[in-house]
Amino acid sequence: MEREVRVRFAPSPTGPLHIGGVRTALYNFLLARKTGGKMILRIEDTDQNRFVPGAEDYIRESLEWCGIELDESPWNGGPYAPYRQSERKPMYMQYAMQLIESGHAYYAFDTAEELDEMRERLKAAKVATPQYNAITRMTMKNSLTLPEDEVKKRLESGDPYVIRLKVPRKEEVRLKDLIRGWVMVHSSAIDDKVLMKSDGMPTYHLANIVDDHLMKITHVIRGEEWLPSAPLHVLLYRYLGWEDTMPEFAHLPLLLKPDGNGKLSKRDGDKLGFPVFPLRWVDPFTSEVSSGYRESGYMPEAFINFLAFLGWNPGTQQEIFSMEELANEFTIERIGKSGTRFDIQKARWFNEQYLRAKPDAELAGYLLKALEEHNISCSPEKAEKIAGLMKERVSFPQEFWREAAYFFVAPTEYSEKVASKKWNSQAVAVFSDFRNELSTLSDFNADTVKDLLVSILERHGMKIGQVMQALRLAVTGAEAGPDLMQIIEVIGREETANRIDAAISALSQYATA
Repeated sequence: MEREVRVRFAPSPTGPLHIGGVRTALYNFLLARKTGGKMILRIEDTDQNRFVPGAEDYIRESLEWCGIELDESPWNGGPYAPYRQSERKPMYMQYAMQLIESGHAYYAFDTAEELDEMRERLKAAKVATPQYNAITRMTMKNSLTLPEDEVKKRLESGDPYVIRLKVPRKEEVRLKDLIRGWVMVHSSAIDDKVLMKSDGMPTYHLANIVDDHLMKITHVIRGEEWLPSAPLHVLLYRYLGWEDTMPEFAHLPLLLKPDGNGKLSKRDGDKLGFPVFPLRWVDPFTSEVSSGYRESGYMPEAFINFLAFLGWNPGTQQEIFSMEELANEFTIERIGKSGTRFDIQKARWFNEQYLRAKPDAELAGYLLKALEEHNISCSPEKAEKIAGLMKERVSFPQEFWREAAYFFVAPTEYSEKVASKKWNSQAVAVFSDFRNELSTLSDFNADTVKDLLVSILERHGMKIGQVMQALRLAVTGAEAGPDLMQIIEVIGREETANRIDAAISALSQYATA
């Protein structure tokens, strides 16, 4: 009988969620939805020293904003609760003891100073990577080197200790990765990792294996940085007798800096002016503010679509996908092995596509909100019309006000570059007639306004191209924009006439030609 697909995203509450983490959560979620399986979130908070207040709430809010739904989590429960590792603390020791009893783990009583001395000795002996392993363990204070009665005495008297995995000295550890194929590591490259710390908390390695087993996780999709730990995890599954139900592994490629050199970091975002976190984050210790995609004006659908393509592709030319379409198309086999360059321009492009696909009435909401902040009244119908005209010219919702302000506020400054080239006495003569004759139009709309302008130009022996940029300057103060006749229709005849009067007055020095 085939097992139900159960995947998990297991972040640590040590700060804001990096977009690489969001991508990991997304790929897990897509596999769960594709297969009708379950998406689990588990908070890995075994390292209490690194806990950051507010980080867990941030993780929750980020995933909710992205539309990544959780079937089981600390917040909505599930059959394998609790879903915070700190709340599962009592259950880990029994598995560490099982490993000790089977000879696959041991007690180590070394002090921090003794560990430092060991590393210094190895460095002096020109050992490239000093580590506590099958060779060095025999020179240290642990239950493999100390007499049995001394070990018992130390344990009974409450001496501090850790429990370490006993990694075999000469063994090939093999692992089949769904993205990279077979991965082989010699056990001499794996150190005797600590499984239980002196405070009684498990390390990531033990807790992660125990929890994945108890929660019946079938696939572990995580970042490439965990690949070196994977052979160690295979050993733990084997030694705990769980190899037959071990999950399948998929280690995702790195998200690279825009230039392709190295892993994308917060500093890269700060330096190049783009967010690396889904939501704005205020550091509780330093009050440092980091920008977020949500607050920068990215829509969650666009953000998710962009993120999905950072490492995965559908094998077709299609680029715009809803979450449902992504889930239908998603396969681990189409995730690449090599790192993916981060391209913020592509993120902007996705946002533009989603923005333009929205109904004008919905886009009008963004404009109306900004107008309210500026104490400007506007009917929903007018806002809808303006949004429809402007949507091809904006990348983010907040740009509607910035780009469309001239619909509500008459220009007071004019481009000298345009005025010096396009503003002249002939244009002024046309604009004067145009301004005076606007009142004669019984039906005032873009088509009738254009017909009037063309007829006036014919009288003056001029073509429309000779005056359009100057007329746009007079009406909007801008050098470019949507169809000018439609702008005039929205602004209205009286306001258009007033603006032409103001421009003729302000630009009189250019009208001598």
